[in-house]
Amino acid sequence: QLQLVESGGGLVQPGGSLRLSCVASGFSLDFYAMGWFRQAPGKDREGVACIGKSGKTTSYVDAVRGRFTISKDNAANTVYLQMSSLRAEDTAVYYCAAIKRGYCLGYRSLPPQEYESWGQGTQVTVSS
Repeated sequence: QLQLVESGGGLVQPGGSLRLSCVASGFSLDFYAMGWFRQAPGKDREGVACIGKSGKTTSYVDAVRGRFTISKDNAANTVYLQMSSLRAEDTAVYYCAAIKRGYCLGYRSLPPQEYESWGQGTQVTVSS
């Protein structure tokens, strides 16, 4: 069974940091690009970061570039999202997804069949 499980969310003050983890089971991340997405209340889900299957290429949406860092540990079958300088507008449920094509081009708006699996999400709340 293919499964992704996110963890690491929580409540943090503006300016704080969190590290999200996404552990895969039932398949190897060696062959997939991995994306982090988020969905805030009343908004559509949006892609915020992606890393290619080799871990050598990354892509970020402008809103998080310079504050978030995506990384991938294929040996641990895990992808991370280090989030720093958090803002209230970063509040959302964060999801990870495995992308079949193995690279990030267009990752934010692929047809559903291009995503191998999605996690259940982890809540990030930025508030004082």
